[in-house]
Amino acid sequence: MPQRRNLRDGCRLAALSVAWCVLLWMLIGQSAWAGEPEAPAKPLTFGVLPMGGPSESLESWRPMLDDMGHALQRPIRSVSVSTYEGLAQALAEQRIDYAFVSGRLALQAVTQDHMQVIAQLTRGDGTLGYYSVLIVEKNSTIHTLDDIFDKPGHWRYARGESLSVSGYLVPETQLFAARKLDSDTFFASVMVDNHQNNALAVVNGEVDLATNNTADMERFAKHFPDQYARLRTVWKSSLIPHAVIIVRTDLAPQLRQRIAQFLTGYAKGRNAAAELAKLQLIHDISGFHAAGNDVLTSFADIDYTLEQRRALSAQWVNNDAMKARLQKIEAAHEQLIRQLKNNQPITLARHNDEP
Repeated sequence: MPQRRNLRDGCRLAALSVAWCVLLWMLIGQSAWAGEPEAPAKPLTFGVLPMGGPSESLESWRPMLDDMGHALQRPIRSVSVSTYEGLAQALAEQRIDYAFVSGRLALQAVTQDHMQVIAQLTRGDGTLGYYSVLIVEKNSTIHTLDDIFDKPGHWRYARGESLSVSGYLVPETQLFAARKLDSDTFFASVMVDNHQNNALAVVNGEVDLATNNTADMERFAKHFPDQYARLRTVWKSSLIPHAVIIVRTDLAPQLRQRIAQFLTGYAKGRNAAAELAKLQLIHDISGFHAAGNDVLTSFADIDYTLEQRRALSAQWVNNDAMKARLQKIEAAHEQLIRQLKNNQPITLARHNDEP
């Protein structure tokens, strides 16, 4: 009996020793972990389409971005530039992880910069898009498009940058390319600036007409009511789809999904009223709905039309060379449309057979 009791006591002591060793190891491990905190999540960089001025864009987006940073548990930096070209360069240089951009800029990013569309904005009035417009001073002698096109080389014109959908691409396609004209050579002078400055140029008599869009004109009316009252619209385009959110395809799939889920769920949950108020700071945005690259097909059509016009107006060694070029433009457009509709990665090569 004493021998058996000594054996049991020895086992208990051994078990206690093991337990103390495990506890000591856990305490040492916890102490070491507490002394080396986990590295913070890498910040995300959000690019902002120029609306008004860069500082205005950053200020209006910040409340929503702060909510997104809290939801994703990582800081979000924002980048706003004064030009479309500046934002396009930032995307090309991979300095932006996701961005709010116009359809044409999104198409360039999707086809060249490894981005994809994940969401599209919705407006409070339920519209599916907006319209490009031509504006003149209220007392201008321009009343119809014929008044413009009957006088080549006469009027002073203001337009947006070459990547601006409503400020350049849509008017150029629907008004000038359709008439086999180029706005840069049709007018007596051409000024390139943002929508706000172009509208002010019309009011101040610096130009005779300018491009703009219905959304920016609403913003202009709020900021410059007296000047807005002195403007008149002489043309309105067909519907242009709303701007979109694009994200880098090399971000982790789970992160891309969380970004998309945040956007499409924002202003729709229990804090909908407060979140909607933050979206309203961005100018009548009511939320975002899920979208893919297929929403960019109309912008691919715009590029196709302008490419055709350039080919037809270029100098060629013979008709066969021109026909070959037009066939390549047609084939590339058809391929791009298929890939956009299928939400496939874009792999089109640039044309290198320009005359």
